[in-house]
Amino acid sequence: MGEFIWIIAIVAIIFVAFPSVVLRYMTELRKTKSISADDERLVDDLWRTAQRLERRVEALETILDKEAPDWRDDYPERPHA
Repeated sequence: MGEFIWIIAIVAIIFVAFPSVVLRYMTELRKTKSISADDERLVDDLWRTAQRLERRVEALETILDKEAPDWRDDYPERPHA
């Protein structure tokens, strides 16, 4: 009798629970295909911050080029990812 209950539980998990979980998340994914306004603002803010940081790094490199022209010899350029 104990084996029969385990078999029913496993069959229920495989054929009922797992597909229902998958289908639920597929429906949720379809509902939220586009990004929300908050997410869009966050991406814009992150983009602006990245641009600002890039300008700062370029300014620091310019200053270092003038003050210590050999600094690049100690720090070889890394390839961009």
